[in-house]
Amino acid sequence: MANAEKSSFVYVTYIRTTPEKLWQALTSAEFTRQYWLGVSVEIELRKGGAWKLSYPGGLVTDTGEIVEYDPPRRLAIRWQNEFRPELKAEGRSLCIMEIAPEGPVVKLTVSHSIERAGSKFIEAVSGGWPQILSNLKSLLETGATILPLREFRS
Repeated sequence: MANAEKSSFVYVTYIRTTPEKLWQALTSAEFTRQYWLGVSVEIELRKGGAWKLSYPGGLVTDTGEIVEYDPPRRLAIRWQNEFRPELKAEGRSLCIMEIAPEGPVVKLTVSHSIERAGSKFIEAVSGGWPQILSNLKSLLETGATILPLREFRS
């Protein structure tokens, strides 16, 4: 049943890798820097741990808290945008990343939702996630990304 007071985005991709390598790619600052269009993740790998995305110059784009931590199967983050006032004003969202082996590949499902109808934040991530996850898939399968890094310009 759809909730009229909720906005959500779901993206599913299949990647030729292992659950462990995909988990490492999602939780490692060194790895995220390669595919996340110029930002990297800092994460305390535990339930209740802090989570942060930032550009190399120090600009923090998003912060959050780990609400579920089950390596290498499930990671859930209570996520807050920090650099666009209109998105920050919408409050915290929930991002769930689920990893499931399926034969020689791994199914990655990213679900991002917020308890708000017509969310501009969900509209923004629905454009960003496909780019980020396409880069991730390409990097894991071929060793190279397909989209260039971005530099933040205020």
